[in-house]
Amino acid sequence: MYLHVLKQMKEAIRLRKYIVTIHAAEEMDDDGFSIFDIEHCILHGEIVERQKEQASAEWKYLLRGGTFHAKGICVIAKISITGKLVIITVYAT
Repeated sequence: MYLHVLKQMKEAIRLRKYIVTIHAAEEMDDDGFSIFDIEHCILHGEIVERQKEQASAEWKYLLRGGTFHAKGICVIAKISITGKLVIITVYAT
């Protein structure tokens, strides 16, 4: 599902064209995740849901996957108008 978006996200990870919001960084710290866990989820996980942000009317995507330590993780991210991947938040599953 949403394979073209997932392809864009993977390319952004490979090219290091992404940003992590402060909220996402705080959630990563709370759950013991590293940036490598986030990258792994996006590169090897799948998009399971698409949501519309009410404030900006942009689409954001919920990705589900695993970390390097086989821990479940969800990442919510979007492609910005500049083409960068924006990591909005993360949480353990």
